[in-house]
Parts: sequence; C-alpha cells; structure tokens
Amino acid sequence: MPRPTPAQIAYGSATVVISTVALLLLSPTVSGGTAAVVALAALALGLSVAFAVPRRQARAAARPAGRPATPARAAAPVGRAATHAVGEHSVHG
Repeated sequence: MPRPTPAQIAYGSATVVISTVALLLLSPTVSGGTAAVVALAALALGLSVAFAVPRRQARAAARPAGRPATPARAAAPVGRAATHAVGEHSVHG
C-alpha cells in the first residue's frame, strides 16, 4: 500500500480536528459514549477526505519504467537543413 502524501495527511488531520470540535459543540455530550461516537464519526470523515485528495505520484508510478515522462521529440530532419548551426538560415528552403 502506498504511503499517504503530505497533502492527504494535512487535509485528513484538519478535517478530523475541525469536525470533532464542531460535533462536540453541536451535540449534547452527556456521556463518554456520545464523545466516542463523535470521535469515530470525525475519524471516518477525515479518512474519507484524505483518500479523496488526488495522488499525483500514483499516476507517475503507474507509468512503465522504460517510458519517459514526456513524449519523445521527433527526429531531426536528415539532409542539408539539419547541418546548419544555430542562428543560420537556409537560403534554399
């Protein structure tokens, strides 16, 4: 299983903290059972947010090892025009 990215950890953690505080302020916390349910709900919400954040590394890792990340350049034309130095222009088009 791949490791989570820093963005996934940050978004998930922020979601857990914010949703826990909000749910505890909005619900009548009279017992430890209610607090446990609120904590589990916040944890589930944080995990769902963390997994919803796109993984850029996953797409790069799915590419075959021998294939470059960018498309290969087209081969230079063969002939007289290909032998000119940079900045020179062909008179014979």
